[in-house]
Amino acid sequence: MADPLVTSDHPVVLFDGVCNLCNGTVQFIVDRDPAGRFRFASLQSEAGARVLREHGREPPAGDPDSIVLVEGGTLYEHSSAALRIARRLGFPWSLGVVGLAVPRLARDAVYRFIARNRYRWFGREESCRVPTPALRARFLT
Repeated sequence: MADPLVTSDHPVVLFDGVCNLCNGTVQFIVDRDPAGRFRFASLQSEAGARVLREHGREPPAGDPDSIVLVEGGTLYEHSSAALRIARRLGFPWSLGVVGLAVPRLARDAVYRFIARNRYRWFGREESCRVPTPALRARFLT
């Protein structure tokens, strides 16, 4: 059964819940999304697995390697997800959409380099952070 919070008005960001860079990215999005359009779930959660399966994907067996955006019924990964998220954050972040003109192979090579090194550079937590009560409604369960 599809999650009613996953709509074109409420795109969903799936993220690595133990990655400090990824958690910082979620906080960055939250701070720039005062209308509360985005919904969130960690890739390690049941909600994250459910959203992936609803879009024909299996949850990662090990550490996730990408942020995922589900928007308008389409699943985006890697640099495409990041740039499409930026597009919805308003100026100046929305200018990042011009990055979609760069061939995906090149964009994703840079994205994957950062993703491979994120734990070493930014660290990781032992478990997903619990959102504040004010943010809990924006997280899928």
